[in-house]
Amino acid sequence: MATFFEFFAGGGMARAGLGSHWTCLFSNDFDPVKASIYAANWGDGEFLECDVAKVESTDLPGHADLAWASFPCQDLSLAGAGAGLSGYRSGAFWPFWNLMKDLNSGGRAPRLIVLENVLGALSSHDGKDFAAIGAAMAKAGYRLGAMVINAVEFVPQSRPRLFIVGVHASMALDPSLTTTGPNAEWHSPTLIDAHDKLPPSVRRSWVWWKLPEPQPRTTTFGDIVEEEPAGVAWHSHKETRQLLDMMSQINRAKVEAVVKAGKRKVGAIYKRTRIDEASGMKVQRAEIRFDDVAGCLRTPAGGSSRQVIMVVDGQNIRSRLLSPREAARLMGLPDSYQLPRNYNAAYHLAGDGVAVPVVRHLAEHLLEPLLAFGTHPKTRAA
Repeated sequence: MATFFEFFAGGGMARAGLGSHWTCLFSNDFDPVKASIYAANWGDGEFLECDVAKVESTDLPGHADLAWASFPCQDLSLAGAGAGLSGYRSGAFWPFWNLMKDLNSGGRAPRLIVLENVLGALSSHDGKDFAAIGAAMAKAGYRLGAMVINAVEFVPQSRPRLFIVGVHASMALDPSLTTTGPNAEWHSPTLIDAHDKLPPSVRRSWVWWKLPEPQPRTTTFGDIVEEEPAGVAWHSHKETRQLLDMMSQINRAKVEAVVKAGKRKVGAIYKRTRIDEASGMKVQRAEIRFDDVAGCLRTPAGGSSRQVIMVVDGQNIRSRLLSPREAARLMGLPDSYQLPRNYNAAYHLAGDGVAVPVVRHLAEHLLEPLLAFGTHPKTRAA
């Protein structure tokens, strides 16, 4: 049974993805709402509610096989202010890393470390933030590699995320889990560019991880939509008409094409600020997609960050906010998972999490094989 620490745990979605083959020794988050939901779903025996900067290495029991950290992304995202790892929120990486260094000094370095974040972590400060993370891991004796995995391969949500996987130098490395160079499935041009900007000392510790492609996804956005959702109401005819009026000609044409086809179709809408071509002024537009995939769930508060669904069934057009349960399903959480009763809290919990089946794929095909091969190399060689 492998063991792990879960930092910036949120609602425990990494824990859900790791599954029953893993035992949580410690989990941490500073948000009281997330802490209560974590306890509701997993119990609070291993959970410490506080800022990661206040966590001491003595709070961490045992010698964990894995430290998982989905550290805050706001200062690294395109929507952020560009503060990067020096920002108040994403800068929480450094207190976490100080804990890893303390564990290392005490002979308790996690065998594996996984960092998860938005793709902006690759380009933040022209790659310098990514290089800083890589340098910290390499200096601590970790070989590391990164992958870009889009949750759309597993659930009907477009959600590309960066996963950095580090293996401690004490571990033997199975060569079948690596490749000699980047693979287009998991190593995007942006990731390759970020790798090429790394200092030589980090590139010497770099590994191109190998993952199998997942089985084709069979679930569509329409499959997860509830007819009678809890926590949200269907819009009035007037509200739906206002949404349609907010659409550009291109987006309105998408709706008209679905109406003409006469088949039931579910679309996902985000409101975005655009420059109107005629007036040159900023206007808010409702932009819709009918590709059976939802847009990426977001965490900011406010109407524009909330995803709206539009159900077109012949001439009948209805709309409403995405429900909390639908948001949870888009993250791969089972319907048995308990959610906050408050809409914004539930939406924020989902939008701030990591897609469960992505974690499972990573664990099954990389983390668990790495541990199986590398933990007891002498015994295996004998």
